[in-house]
Amino acid sequence: MIQTLFLLSPTGEVLIERHFRGVVTPRSVCDTFWDRASQSVNHHGGLSTTTSILLQDDHYDSITPVMEISSTTGSLLYVISILRDGLSYLAVCPAEVSPLLILEFLHRIADTLVDYFGNPADESTIKENFSTVYQLLEEMMDYGWPLTTEGNALKAMIRPPTVMSKLLATSTSAVSDELPSGTVSNMPWRAAGVHYNQNEIYMDIIEAVDAIVDASGRLVSVDVSGSIQCQSHLSGIPDLLLTFKDPSLIDDCSFHPCVRYARYEHDHVVSFVPPDGNFELMRYRIKRDSVANFTPPIYCHVQWNVASTNEGNDPDDSSKGRIVLQMGLTPSSSLILSASRNKSQALIVEDVAITIPFPKSVRSIANSCSASVGSLIYDEAGKVVQWNLGKLDVTKKPQLTGQFTLNTTSDTATTSMTMAPNLSMSWKIPLASVSGLSVSGLSVQGEKYRPYKGVRNITKSGMFQVRVG
Repeated sequence: MIQTLFLLSPTGEVLIERHFRGVVTPRSVCDTFWDRASQSVNHHGGLSTTTSILLQDDHYDSITPVMEISSTTGSLLYVISILRDGLSYLAVCPAEVSPLLILEFLHRIADTLVDYFGNPADESTIKENFSTVYQLLEEMMDYGWPLTTEGNALKAMIRPPTVMSKLLATSTSAVSDELPSGTVSNMPWRAAGVHYNQNEIYMDIIEAVDAIVDASGRLVSVDVSGSIQCQSHLSGIPDLLLTFKDPSLIDDCSFHPCVRYARYEHDHVVSFVPPDGNFELMRYRIKRDSVANFTPPIYCHVQWNVASTNEGNDPDDSSKGRIVLQMGLTPSSSLILSASRNKSQALIVEDVAITIPFPKSVRSIANSCSASVGSLIYDEAGKVVQWNLGKLDVTKKPQLTGQFTLNTTSDTATTSMTMAPNLSMSWKIPLASVSGLSVSGLSVQGEKYRPYKGVRNITKSGMFQVRVG
């Protein structure tokens, strides 16, 4: 299974190194990985020191998640990696394994760090909690195999750091002397003896839209995936039953270990005893015929023009470029509004942002753009501009204009003149869904109390790309 786990900073520095099978993997593997990752534009941008903004990870995913690397001894190693919060999680395996299993486990490690230290679990967070990170890896893996991955069981064995513990700076170990009750029961995801004065559970049905939109605004491709995120604060051992109005919309689903899968296969209902706190109940995909007529809730019109300024045989020749972006709400969106929303209320689009990657041949992008709404953040090293609009105001027509200069002294630069970049857009719409999936009932059995239950739908962008030309 996993021979070594490396955790790299946004600059390629090895932050965490843990060997599980008695074999020390040389750090040259990390150097080879980083050389390949660095070939793309600012692949591990992470937290920029100049802009103090966390750039979106989906712009730095050009490196393959599974690669073969030869070690110094000549043996072949498989390196499986993910990128989270600017940090690279590398799992080195000496033999072929199921890559999806390793990728899921790496994401579980990253989620555990966020659960322990807060979001984002970036480089500074790891450096402040070295000891706790190593203790977590010791409990989560046994001889390279995943062992304990449930948050409740881990917190019972390793206490999360608190502000008071950091202020006292005591040498008392955070590791418990006893195994948690969940590790020796048939429900390792739930701690024993949980009690709340106010019992409540909240569910968010989140659907992410992955789409490609061409320059004319037509959808080239669209895919919708969803997840149900839960926050449970229930006493005792509650047994929950979740039913949907139209479960036929769900396709290709996966569940948290607490779900009784056989019951879902037979009755299409979700029966489970929930973990305590935050957890992901299930993931699913929406059938393609249900999203065939999807219309994006917002539009982005882009004008990209480059004109040569060549007036002779000047070796330092350049070209002038101009970009104009116009955004707004689509008049007729295909989103299905929740029943709790006021029908007369306008569609609310939040957290709107557009990322514009300029060609590498652009001389400088600093203060080259201006926007009528929102703020602009420049990443000079990666030649990227991020336009943050926040909540989209229907009474305004956001517009961005910019001018730039390209060097045309090389064939690569000349090619980039005619190739406009593809923009990435992010947005979120509460109380709306693409598929119309909704909950018809959530019942609690095994306990006498009647908890407060809250369910809401959220639609957001996944990998949402707008082609300029």
